[in-house]
Amino acid sequence: MEELYTLEREVGRGSYGVVFEGHMAKTGQRVAIKRLPCSNPECIELYLQELWAMRATAKNHVNVIALHSCLLQTGPRSLKRLKPGKLPVRLVESVLKGRVVGAPQSQEMNDVQSNSQIRTNTASRLKDRTNTVQAKAKLQDKSKSNTSDCTTPQRLPNRARKRPVETEEEQPEPLRCLALWLVMEYCDGGDLNQYLLSRPPDAQRNHSVVQQLCRAVDFLHNLGITHRDLKPDNVLVCVTPKGPVVKVADFGLSKMTEGVAGSDLTRQHFSSTCGSDFYMAPEVWGGLSYTAQADIFSLGVMFWAVLERITLLEEGTTQEQLGAYVCKGRSGWLIPLGEALWENSDLQLCIPMKFRRAPPLPPPPGPAMCTLLLDMLASSPDVRPSADQLEARVRSALKEDSH
Repeated sequence: MEELYTLEREVGRGSYGVVFEGHMAKTGQRVAIKRLPCSNPECIELYLQELWAMRATAKNHVNVIALHSCLLQTGPRSLKRLKPGKLPVRLVESVLKGRVVGAPQSQEMNDVQSNSQIRTNTASRLKDRTNTVQAKAKLQDKSKSNTSDCTTPQRLPNRARKRPVETEEEQPEPLRCLALWLVMEYCDGGDLNQYLLSRPPDAQRNHSVVQQLCRAVDFLHNLGITHRDLKPDNVLVCVTPKGPVVKVADFGLSKMTEGVAGSDLTRQHFSSTCGSDFYMAPEVWGGLSYTAQADIFSLGVMFWAVLERITLLEEGTTQEQLGAYVCKGRSGWLIPLGEALWENSDLQLCIPMKFRRAPPLPPPPGPAMCTLLLDMLASSPDVRPSADQLEARVRSALKEDSH
């Protein structure tokens, strides 16, 4: 790794991987380096989805995190740069087989029960796994010309010359995939929670953030990418003299559908229940099939929280974060908007939350913006504006409210 990049310090850690601040060895450019350990098929599937989506976005939009390169770790000090447009064949094979291909025998024996469950879960997810189905086709194409990479070829019988049979110990150990390393642009402002909540409220800054997020999601949907986990934690910020530049990141739960884009994406249905509680749409909460319009609901929650500086503490955490909710009773019990709307589709949301307007909080959003927020947070996906309509509607609402 040190020949290509220098790791400086850990800057983030999640359920699936660790992010480091680093530098390119040749240029000294600061980068973020994400290490994703390839320990089980379910994690590997998420990594491949993230890699596939990030390669599609590449460096093509200022409000989407840029991927510089991807490296596959096959040994303690062995890294291989992956070619653009190619997925690691052995990792794809791990996902399809439900077990880590090339893992030591002892590890496979210890993981028999969990792998059985993984295979069951993997099979049930095939309905909406567009990325992996495409990757399987590429794997099959590659296996025709490079079968030895995946299986041991059988020797044809040779009666004229007998050779001793090789034992298992003498056969070469299959190549192991220890981790994927994603090298991305570095964002010095942290995530959206850290950036906005560490500064005094500023209406102009909030409006800029909202409009940038509109452009990012419109770009993703036009590429056929549904993010499925939009939240402040997954929006990073670059600090510039002209103001913050926000970057949508973390595509581990995303789905990419080739040949389907823009408004057509609203006809592509998914079934996996995933996302983060306070930002999930009602149809996702209810376990129904859903479309890219679930992203619009998540954006609506974020926009409302950003514009009114609404914060919450999730259970088991001490870090304040941006998010809207429904408050139940005198106990102050917080219910995610999606859950509340799933239980009662006729629930009337109170926008703005006027009782939260004590200084130094920003002024409440105007009537036009409140109407747009209610549309974005509608219990019916058909009422929500599509991503390609959203930026124009935000711009129009902010202009109307400014008069």
